[in-house]
Amino acid sequence: MIQLENVSKTYQTDKVETLALKGIDLSVKKGEFVSIMGPSGCGKSTLLNLIGLLDKPSHGKIKIEGSELISWRDKDVAKLRNRSIGFIFQSFHLINDLRVIDNVELPLLYRSVSAKERRMLAEEALTRVGLAARMEHFPNQLSGGQQQRVAIARAMVGRPHILLADEPTGNLDSQMGAEVMDLLLKLNREGTTVVMVTHDERQAKQGNRVIRVFDGQLVA
Repeated sequence: MIQLENVSKTYQTDKVETLALKGIDLSVKKGEFVSIMGPSGCGKSTLLNLIGLLDKPSHGKIKIEGSELISWRDKDVAKLRNRSIGFIFQSFHLINDLRVIDNVELPLLYRSVSAKERRMLAEEALTRVGLAARMEHFPNQLSGGQQQRVAIARAMVGRPHILLADEPTGNLDSQMGAEVMDLLLKLNREGTTVVMVTHDERQAKQGNRVIRVFDGQLVA
């Protein structure tokens, strides 16, 4: 499903070279729920961005569902990412001027999907996260937990096989965070592969496996 082979990432400016990740070998099987933990600045989010094809490795190979990007042309990256991967972030990244239903439809605008089908899929996704009654609301009319559920609906509307979550409960209180975790676990039980970055040890252990990152490397 996800395979990284000897992956390293270096960020370089005119004066400073920073090694963010070094020699990462990682395999995530279909249907796994993998949690990534580590101190701030250790490379967790960089690793997630590489898995999600939001960034390109300086060295090494990344395969998603058996496909390896050789050229890293924007068109090829966008096609694979849009087909296979959904993203959930700590900050919800909703567009406040758009209704909830329109926010959820957004990823489908980059596919050959009719307006009627976009609406049907968005309504289905919002129903699954328990927000069928909030479709016509705007994001600023919702609680933080509801906004994160909208973000999850948007991530899953295209029926991706992989969900990547970067601190998805970081801006939520414990009750709302638990609701979001329950939803992610439910999606995982239904077959979606989930990779989540978190600082919460208790939440991390609810998945199948915990991966720890320290100083840009995987540690036992």
